Amino acid sequence: MNVDANVSSRINLMRIVLISGIVFVHIPFDPANTPFNGNYGFFDWLRVFLSEALFRVGVPCLSAISGYLLFRGGTEGFNYGKTVRTKAQTVFLPFLIWNTAFFVAALAMLSVGIGDGYVVSPWTASVRDLLSQLFAAEEFPTNIPLYFLRDLFVCVLLSPLLAWLIRRVPLLTLSTLLLLALIPEMSLYIVIKRSILFSFAFGIYASLYKIDIKALDRFAPLGVAALLAASALLATAIYMTGPSMPDWVELCRNALAIGGAAGFWMLSAPLIKTSLGQRLSKTGSLSFWIFCAHYPLLVLFFMIWEKTGIGFYPLFFCGSLLVLFPVLALSNNFVRNNAPRLYAVLTGGRTKKSSQSAFRRKVPAEFAPQQR
Repeated sequence: MNVDANVSSRINLMRIVLISGIVFVHIPFDPANTPFNGNYGFFDWLRVFLSEALFRVGVPCLSAISGYLLFRGGTEGFNYGKTVRTKAQTVFLPFLIWNTAFFVAALAMLSVGIGDGYVVSPWTASVRDLLSQLFAAEEFPTNIPLYFLRDLFVCVLLSPLLAWLIRRVPLLTLSTLLLLALIPEMSLYIVIKRSILFSFAFGIYASLYKIDIKALDRFAPLGVAALLAASALLATAIYMTGPSMPDWVELCRNALAIGGAAGFWMLSAPLIKTSLGQRLSKTGSLSFWIFCAHYPLLVLFFMIWEKTGIGFYPLFFCGSLLVLFPVLALSNNFVRNNAPRLYAVLTGGRTKKSSQSAFRRKVPAEFAPQQR
């Protein structure tokens, strides 16, 4: 199955949009500035809306895209050995490099008394905890968002089994994985986020059965409206019951994270027709750079912010975003232009130039970026 130009552009667009949205999820805060304190009224609700509802869709949607693309040639043209070797370079190696670099940086900072309470300390960790900090063995790694790359690589390793099951018992396979993804407070161990496994399998299903993924485009306004409305309702429920949410709220959050991917995909249909959408679809490897680099920078920004003594948290929330994206875009361009070989390794071979016009486990209680 060939992926036409429209679908390809929309996939690229979704990557940069969703990854930029994931950044909102990891903006750090301390106990005094948790949104559930209600110190800033509507602003706190908006934080919950963005980080706990709307952009929780990002990881499942990106997982579905990965599963869809993996089997676009069908099972007959699927070479497991070659695929694993390729994904080891494009997914697992960048995970190891970026996470290890932040792990070493955290180790160095903590050794001189900097960073305590902002990063998980390797100095007091057990061997089991160290395996998670370095390799996301059971919990989130030091660079928290990179658990997605770990889980995605596991899905690639399981892809022949998933494809075989989907070929023979598709409804049973998908319904079982969906149920596992929805159940609150459940550990699957093989993946850190259960929604990734279901969404990846659903992407395989859509590819193998040649589902017309543009069939719902005509319902885009309705789909986007439904996504926003559902996210607003969920955010209100979370805001009123959090941070310790009842199971029914957790269930709804898990359901929206998976089902909301359809709304974002429908959004890409009208958005790709705009000049902004076209520019964003050409940002290439910038999206991967943002994904890997944003969390360490946010931690650094928060450490600096805490030293200033300024207590008005909305200023940090908005200001960090205004600084973060230009820094990421500039650093991406600098490394790509001045160290292309290093850049190729850091981005897993994603060396496509970005459009210059596109951008004019366990965490200490003292530091609580939301985990996706």
